Amino acid sequence: MSLFTDDELAATEQPPSIRPSRRVVVGWVSVLAAFALTLVLALAPAPFVIEIPGPVFNTLGTDQQVGTAKSDDAKQLITIPGQTTYPTSGSLDLLTVSVVGNPDSRPNWFDIVTSWFQPSRAVLPIDSVFPPGTTTEQSNAENAALMVDSQQDAVAAALNEMGYDFPQAVVVKQLITGSPAAKALKEGDEITSVNGAAVKSVQGLRDAIAANGTDKQAQVGILRDGAASTVGITPAESSGGAVLGIGAGMDYTFPFEVKIQLDNVGGPSAGQMFALGIIDKLTPGELTGGKRIAGTGTIDNVGNIGAIGGIRQKMYAARDDGKAAYFLAPASNCDEVTGHIPAGLKVFAVKTLSDSLAVLKAVSSGGSTSGLPTCPAS
Repeated sequence: MSLFTDDELAATEQPPSIRPSRRVVVGWVSVLAAFALTLVLALAPAPFVIEIPGPVFNTLGTDQQVGTAKSDDAKQLITIPGQTTYPTSGSLDLLTVSVVGNPDSRPNWFDIVTSWFQPSRAVLPIDSVFPPGTTTEQSNAENAALMVDSQQDAVAAALNEMGYDFPQAVVVKQLITGSPAAKALKEGDEITSVNGAAVKSVQGLRDAIAANGTDKQAQVGILRDGAASTVGITPAESSGGAVLGIGAGMDYTFPFEVKIQLDNVGGPSAGQMFALGIIDKLTPGELTGGKRIAGTGTIDNVGNIGAIGGIRQKMYAARDDGKAAYFLAPASNCDEVTGHIPAGLKVFAVKTLSDSLAVLKAVSSGGSTSGLPTCPAS
């Protein structure tokens, strides 16, 4: 029989010590540290912004966002005081894009990464939306000015399409210091012709100067303080093209007032849909045939439809919020459209206001659209 002291017996009866190995402890610490670092990085501000589908507005309806509860404060988006207007139906929806983030409040990396995998979203470098040195307030002010100009151009395009005759002029709005035109032109000059050919739009002026090139003088006809004259200006090269070095814009004197009520929306991309809404209100019959039709695109006074940004987001807004089955897209945007068209949406490629009216005529009547230009689905 073995004999133990009390201390020896106590030591014998204690259970063995269970202690985690140092290797396991270090492993768990590494995992936790990695998780914490990943979380910090995921929540860190990223040098990008996110474009998402924005609100939809029916140009034939009110200034209230499509799909929201009716408000007693809603106002007609387009009104034409003192003129005979006609009933409309369906919708001619204009589309917007919302930008998540700005220089003062950037989205985090988690939001950026998840947005890369959503087809209705686009991730863009923040500098491409907010150029360095530009504040959010300055960007908003610029977009508001572009919206005002696009509304005026839309009214002009609609009235020109309908055959109205009214004064409209290409005017020098800004002179760039040191440019070819700086010594020959003044702000407020009306540009009437280039090399003897009449100039009727800003795009027409650009095209005429591009055709002239940089190797010879362009003979620019102007009207200054009521006096006509011609000045010779040799265009300069810029981004591979010929330019005068001016900021040109349009001045109009409309035969009657057209009011467009749409707050807190900026940019020029609603021009096409404004013009179609004005025409629908001023002409008997219904352009839509009761169907829901959406679209986007800049427009000038002679009806040329130009490319816009965020068209993929606008297609999703048209289908999901506007419930549209038909979409009018600038033909110059088709490279961004093809392969990205949401299911259930048919996209027509339009270059002019006349093209868009031809699409509406076919769609509203239930006729064949097979002969109309489209942006291919794939």
